[in-house]
Amino acid sequence: MFFHMANIKTILTNGYFQLAAATIVQFLIGMRFYKGAYHSLKGGGANMDVLVSTGTSAAYFYSIYNLFRNVHEYYFEASAIIITLILLGKYMEAVAKGKTSEAIKKLMDLKAKTAKIIRDDVEIEIPIDEVSQGDILVVRPGEKIPVDGIIIQGTSSIDESMLTGESIPVDKKTGDQVIGATINKYGSFKYKATKVGKDTALAQIIKLVEDAQVSKAPVQRLADKIAGVFVPTVVAISIITFVATFLYTGDFSIALINSVAVLVIACPCALGLATPTAIMVGTGKGAENGILIKGGEYLEKAHKLEVIVLDKTGTITKGKPELTDIKPYNRSIEELMQTAAQAEMLSEHPLSKAVLNKAKQMKLDLKEPEKFEAIPGKGVNCIIGGNNIHIGNQKLMDFENINTSEIEGDIKQLQKQGKTAIIVAENRAVIGIIGIADVVKERSKEAINKLLKMNIDVYMITGDNERTAHSIAEQVGIKNVIADVLPQDKSNYVNDIKKDGKVIGMVGDGINDAPALAVADVGFAIGTGADVAVEAADITLMRGNLMDVVFAIELSKKTMRTIKQNLFWAFIYNIAGIPLAALGYLNPMIAGGAMAFSSVSVVSNSLRLKRYRLRK
Repeated sequence: MFFHMANIKTILTNGYFQLAAATIVQFLIGMRFYKGAYHSLKGGGANMDVLVSTGTSAAYFYSIYNLFRNVHEYYFEASAIIITLILLGKYMEAVAKGKTSEAIKKLMDLKAKTAKIIRDDVEIEIPIDEVSQGDILVVRPGEKIPVDGIIIQGTSSIDESMLTGESIPVDKKTGDQVIGATINKYGSFKYKATKVGKDTALAQIIKLVEDAQVSKAPVQRLADKIAGVFVPTVVAISIITFVATFLYTGDFSIALINSVAVLVIACPCALGLATPTAIMVGTGKGAENGILIKGGEYLEKAHKLEVIVLDKTGTITKGKPELTDIKPYNRSIEELMQTAAQAEMLSEHPLSKAVLNKAKQMKLDLKEPEKFEAIPGKGVNCIIGGNNIHIGNQKLMDFENINTSEIEGDIKQLQKQGKTAIIVAENRAVIGIIGIADVVKERSKEAINKLLKMNIDVYMITGDNERTAHSIAEQVGIKNVIADVLPQDKSNYVNDIKKDGKVIGMVGDGINDAPALAVADVGFAIGTGADVAVEAADITLMRGNLMDVVFAIELSKKTMRTIKQNLFWAFIYNIAGIPLAALGYLNPMIAGGAMAFSSVSVVSNSLRLKRYRLRK
């Protein structure tokens, strides 16, 4: 790494040119190390900055000493290269980290910009900031709900996935609460504003993310801990070497050379590369496999995880309704699906999409119904081929006085499995039941099993109901289930677990998961989910595969082993060389060569990570 150019007669070999160039690097570019060393020593410690400033200063000032003695042995390039390499490593890590402001901005962009309110019996549109508590607002299909409130007139189905992560819209009626920034899917209604501005649910989520991100403490580097002991020891040895050599030889120059050699051999070139090179290779390896790690501290923390908290929807499950069961009565499966799909053709409800997708897979020939009526919160009534068709939930059947007593067992069985039962009736007689659910992803069970084998406790946390939550948990082997949870409660649960002193990871994909992702020691975001969850998290799993949590932890363990090996090699030459330098067997030039060799070994060891097969 370090080389001398005394035999090459160019301006680069000129001592005064080297002095000028090295001075810029040493005291302008490298001033941060002196400041860091000052604050460290002032606080009674000794960190990497002390080691860097001490070692580079020794090489720099000894070179000046030689320059004025007309001895052509300069180490200006040694000090400059050390500072440059260490700063490069720090820069590479800084670039990898995401910006909190981007996550907050995406959350703020979710807010509605305007609101339609009733004043003096007239509907007017105003900026959302002008909405006051107690105002009466109007919301139509497809519009965002401006602020939190209570419905006073009308019914609707509202997409609350922003808040709960659940893909199926929630039916709302008079007296029900609505949340700002959620989306009205079907039906118009009026509601009274109860929370505005900083009091809304979305504003509280934004505050939680801000607070959690700011409160995150940086990881205490292992190198700094070692330096805390190593630095004062080396300085003491250097001073003892100078005094002892001078007393023994009476030669000031020899004493100075030996003491400087001690400092140079201890200069942390390889130490500065030990962590950044392994982390750069490790994060690069993760990126190759769709695992984006925002910084070295998160890669370092991942191997320490003792608890993993998993969101349900979009994390363990696919996050969208799929048709899972078809139970015909006095009809074939194809006939039941033909009738159900045609009835749902004009519906905009997400459950209808699941029915139509299945019909498409079955390659059924569909025709639009002759008459169609969507009943919010219940289902659909229509006429197909002259037959009256009713398709929906139990509420619709009760409303139409259709007897379902003979199929109660089948309905309860589907509900026990956490599925939504859609009843299909023709001319007031039940002809079948369709089960729809958010199904488990292919490798979720395998991933959870591997986490448990790694002695990591696994929790599932969801805004869904107890029945559905426990059904999914049973399928994938999770025993710790927390259901009916609001966003602020998710982060509270994570904090409660952290109070036990455990290192906790959170995996989620929704906007509602952002506060919990930010508060966890390591937040894993499913990259196929909401952008704000990705921004708030520390590690993003681009493939949306829960097995990538396992891969990320394994990569962390492998990288940390490499870092520890690097730290060993970074010190071994220095430690072995210190007594030789103190006894006068190593001059600063040979010390520089030892540092170069240790640096090569550290970089080579880090590059071995490239050969590591993450996805076996």
